[in-house]
This record gives sequence, C-alpha cells and structure tokens, in this order.
Amino acid sequence: MNVLDEWLDGACAALDLPALSGADRQTVLDLARDVAHGVVRPAAPLTAFLLGLAVGRGAEPREASAKLLRLIPETQAHSS
Repeated sequence: MNVLDEWLDGACAALDLPALSGADRQTVLDLARDVAHGVVRPAAPLTAFLLGLAVGRGAEPREASAKLLRLIPETQAHSS
C-alpha cells in the first residue's frame, strides 16, 4: 500500500465513507488535472469538491465529470 492509498483509506474512514473505487479515483484525478491546466490551478480542488457534492446528491461520477470537462474551452482541454 502506498501513501496515497493509506491517506484515502484513512480519509474515507474518518468521514465514514466507503473506499473509493479505482475508477472513481482516476475520474477525480483526471478532472483535477484537466481543470488545473485548462482553467486555473485553484479551480481544480474546488471543482473536485463540486463533483463530490453532485455525486453525494446521486450523480454518477464519470457522467458528472464529463459535464464539467465540457466547460473547459476546447483549446485548453486534455484528451481523456
């Protein structure tokens, strides 16, 4: 287990949340990367927070992430 895995396991436990799946983890990391590079760096954690709020309200993580990624100007977005 690496430091990231340990941190996420501890954070999930502290917040009484189920462990993140590998797909959900990658979705958030990809979203944060593309927002940081395509918008502005401080937007990355805030956008990840908004994604979490949407998922908490029932949104499917990859679908919600795709909606957010479509907001990034085409010339700035990374291909995912």
